Amino acid sequence: MKKILILTASFGEGHNSAARGVRDGLARVAPTADVELRDLFAETYGSANEFVRRAYLAVINRWPRSWGYVYRWLDHKKDFDKSFRRFSRLKNHFATLLDRFQPDVVVSTFPPFPYLLRQILGPSGRCKNVVVVTDSITVNAIWYRCVADYFFVPNEPSAGVLRAGGISPQIIKTFGFPVSPKFADLMRDRPSPPNSDRRVLYVVNPPTMRAPELVRRLIDLDIHLTVTVGHADKLRPAIEAAAGRGKIEIIGWTEELPRMLGASHLLIGKAGGATVQETIAAGCPMIINHVVSGQEEGNARLIVETNSGAVALSPAEVVVQVRRAFADGAKQWREWATNIRRLSKPRAGLEIAEFLSSI
Repeated sequence: MKKILILTASFGEGHNSAARGVRDGLARVAPTADVELRDLFAETYGSANEFVRRAYLAVINRWPRSWGYVYRWLDHKKDFDKSFRRFSRLKNHFATLLDRFQPDVVVSTFPPFPYLLRQILGPSGRCKNVVVVTDSITVNAIWYRCVADYFFVPNEPSAGVLRAGGISPQIIKTFGFPVSPKFADLMRDRPSPPNSDRRVLYVVNPPTMRAPELVRRLIDLDIHLTVTVGHADKLRPAIEAAAGRGKIEIIGWTEELPRMLGASHLLIGKAGGATVQETIAAGCPMIINHVVSGQEEGNARLIVETNSGAVALSPAEVVVQVRRAFADGAKQWREWATNIRRLSKPRAGLEIAEFLSSI
């Protein structure tokens, strides 16, 4: 029985989403495999990790351009391995887990873990070291300046960054981003939106007071609007007030995002790794209304450069793009939809699981 350890961290939903996608893919493809999914930072540092996590999310959501300076500094850094040697408590916890679980494969969706695994085990080759890169195009060097057996990337532009960084093409696998297998279940052609049923999904993230303003503007359009507020329940009254008597559906935290994306003609949301890759998997064109400098710029470029949607960073710009999408018999929307379907890899999680089972 194969043992596979999946490592993640809650510093951005992309890492967790990729980890869950690999786990859920394995549950279908290799149901007898012994799989553990762990967040070792949270387990090791507890409340201190939670404080740092919240501070990080506050910075990227409130001051996204400021994070760009940190991101670019990391990209030019050469001594990641030396920096991670300071995490002695984390390494001890990791080593204990390795001794107990004895994995055949360690899959990392958060950059520090491949470095730490190498420091603990050395070049022994006791288990395969696999890196799942969650960024597109602007792939930070922290992802690939480690020693690993394989690097899984979401698309060819990301693979090109790794090759340019000196990674052998033989160990780069372009499976796609490991979205939930639910996306593969929902594969279907998306019909053009009739005039009376243009379905727009707005995923509120970050939860700021700009969201009610956007809802106030969207509600005046001839669309069926669904808004998800996630865990930001305090924002719901403001969203409801902004909608007034308009036609709107407001949803809190949900695990039905694959189905909702599959039923929508447009997604409005931030350029997070998970969000962009899930809308690509669903073949749903996207209007990006928030971009974190550095790490999310590549995700935004992927949508724009493939003509699969647009970037609109103010409520007024978003409304302009929604109108444009559905104008002239939804001409722009049909173009976006055709292009994003070419990118779609809804079986990526399953294909990754098949590969992991074979090594």
